[in-house]
Amino acid sequence: MLNDDLIDDDPLRFPLSTAYTFDRNECDNIISKVKFNNITASEKRLVKVFEDLNKLTDMQRVAITPEYLDLKLEELSLKYEFEQKKQEEKEEQQTIKEQMREEARALKELEKAKEKVEKEEKHFSQAIEKMNLQLQKANSEEQQKLLDKLRELEAQLELTKRNKEDVINRVQNTRAGYVYIISNIGSFGDSVYKIGMTRRLEPLDRVKELGNASVPFTFDVHAMIFSEDAPALESALHRALSDKKGNKVNDRKEFFRVDLKEIEELVKRNHNKTVEFTKLAEAEEFRKSVEMANHSLHSVS
Repeated sequence: MLNDDLIDDDPLRFPLSTAYTFDRNECDNIISKVKFNNITASEKRLVKVFEDLNKLTDMQRVAITPEYLDLKLEELSLKYEFEQKKQEEKEEQQTIKEQMREEARALKELEKAKEKVEKEEKHFSQAIEKMNLQLQKANSEEQQKLLDKLRELEAQLELTKRNKEDVINRVQNTRAGYVYIISNIGSFGDSVYKIGMTRRLEPLDRVKELGNASVPFTFDVHAMIFSEDAPALESALHRALSDKKGNKVNDRKEFFRVDLKEIEELVKRNHNKTVEFTKLAEAEEFRKSVEMANHSLHSVS
């Protein structure tokens, strides 16, 4: 650990104090504070302490060996890997909890929609039954008006039944949902798209939530794709764009740096229905903010 060819006075004082300072006071402190996001700074601090202590004891020809520094850097690296794993597990748990909350919100919305459509179905059925009774008692002149109203009610009932079937299908098919392609130029720049999915009855509610507090500007929707197997479609797009991920470390991040045309082509290959894409991001808040900033600069100049 130490080179001590020549030591003045006490032959043990310098090596022991240097070793203790480096090992206990400095290394332990740096290693204990390393986190998933500060490994580079921690390595630099460790090397700097190594160099500074060796400069202080240079006159006594006492030095901490590079081999010992390497051991400490390895220890630091192991602690960093441990902290990184802890962070990944924490993020995974957060993702799972968010997915559970999202699923609960979606199910609540669907159950509420089911109750509403069942109530509407009952209302129209009763109205039709009442109308038929009125028809039996009506004269010929009144009958025509009642028949027109009856046809209208029957059409509304038919539409309600179709809506009910759709809602029940969504409740029963837990994989049915929407895959969304959204962007946020003001927050992430051009050609960066988030590809995610939601089972919400109103998928735009999910997009609004994503743009509420975590980013300075709202998201623009480029495509909203309904699929009977939304998780499969989302996974297929993610796999195809894996080399375009903005975050190469965390697979749970859903941002991709890619041309929108490429996403559109992938959707066509993996989805059997026509999907309408919005090419240009409106980015209204961002563009207005840029205009206001430019106006302020011109006013000052």
